[in-house]
Amino acid sequence: MPSPPDLERSAAMRAVITEFLQQRLNAKLEKLAEDDPKRSELLTKFIPAHWLEDAAQRVSQIQAVTHSLKPIHPDAKGSSLFCEPITLAARTELGSHVLSTNFEADVVGNAAALDVYKFLKLEHLGRSVLSLASQADADLGAALSDDPAVAAAWMAAFASLAAVRGKPSSHTQAKQLYWPVGSDPHDDDQYHLLAPLYPTSLVHKVYQTLQHDRFADDVKVARAARKASTWHDLPVREYPQLAIQKLGGTKPQNISQLNSERRGDNCLLASLPPVWESVAVQPLWGVDSLFKALRRRKGVGSLLKRLKQFLSSDPARNRETRAYRDELVEDLLDELLAFAAGHQTLAPGWTADHRCELPRAHMAWLDPQGDEALPSGLLDLLAGDFARWLNDQCRPTLMLGDDEYHHWRAQARELFKAWEREGLYDFA
Repeated sequence: MPSPPDLERSAAMRAVITEFLQQRLNAKLEKLAEDDPKRSELLTKFIPAHWLEDAAQRVSQIQAVTHSLKPIHPDAKGSSLFCEPITLAARTELGSHVLSTNFEADVVGNAAALDVYKFLKLEHLGRSVLSLASQADADLGAALSDDPAVAAAWMAAFASLAAVRGKPSSHTQAKQLYWPVGSDPHDDDQYHLLAPLYPTSLVHKVYQTLQHDRFADDVKVARAARKASTWHDLPVREYPQLAIQKLGGTKPQNISQLNSERRGDNCLLASLPPVWESVAVQPLWGVDSLFKALRRRKGVGSLLKRLKQFLSSDPARNRETRAYRDELVEDLLDELLAFAAGHQTLAPGWTADHRCELPRAHMAWLDPQGDEALPSGLLDLLAGDFARWLNDQCRPTLMLGDDEYHHWRAQARELFKAWEREGLYDFA
């Protein structure tokens, strides 16, 4: 004999349900005048027993899915599927399987019945109404109705939301492709007909991740720290060339519930092929400074131009000006690191050639396994050479002196020390 319901737990569940219905009723009443005859109709409709009975009937008009058809074509009438990600085979490629148990099911069907799904998502102590109904929870039954038979019927109806309905089918407006499974392309029996579906749960997780990485409060603090050239323990992630695809037009709810929550926004990450620049790294012959060669590096000229234009505009002497100036100089130092890393891949000993006219410090840095021993204070020598070069590059447009030299030198030295801590180079 089943144990009697926990009255306290049932009362708590009933309170959650009542609050949900009251909020929905209030939202609808606010749009009506006090003398509108529809008010009495709404008051009757939202009596819990009436609304729950109607919801149990309307739940058959919607279906919980993880892979939907409507985003493929809004007029397609075929099947969508509910498949828990944890049951999918693990693959190295990105797919719905990576969600494991951390996913949101989507809902498709009659948009007018989506309020039923919002009801089924209500939670009590971390358990949703849908989950409790699927397990025929006695306490939920008591919260739904005083009649056990009615409560059992309603819970069975609600639990059917994620159930398989009928035989899977496709549609003429759904995408289909023939996938070869044999060796004879002329044999029609050696193909599988595949009907791709939209991985709506995975798409929604990607959307939530991008929204957090772009607009969350803690991310805004991290971005402000980056702009001010200060440290922050949270990484800042960028998504260049992001595109937004709108699904459903002015009625995104006609596609699905999760699409409605995204206001129809579906993020498309850039999938452009890489642009390869196969420029072979050559030893530095006939130059007396690595910085002369650095000046010819793609991107360095534009950075110098931006820095000179900015400083020539006589910007305000404030934190924003200093942060932007230091950001441009740090970009130049990043170019220097990439330049040096490239030359460190050359065969050791190239600086011993008589055609190499570089200073000893430059030889030791660019050819760390060569014949030239590391000079004492290599980090300070390189930082000083960078600062002197940068001052020269800004002349004659700007008359920079010792103050600027010491600032560039300190900034370069700080970044070189950071490279040491990260294991990018040992200046000892």
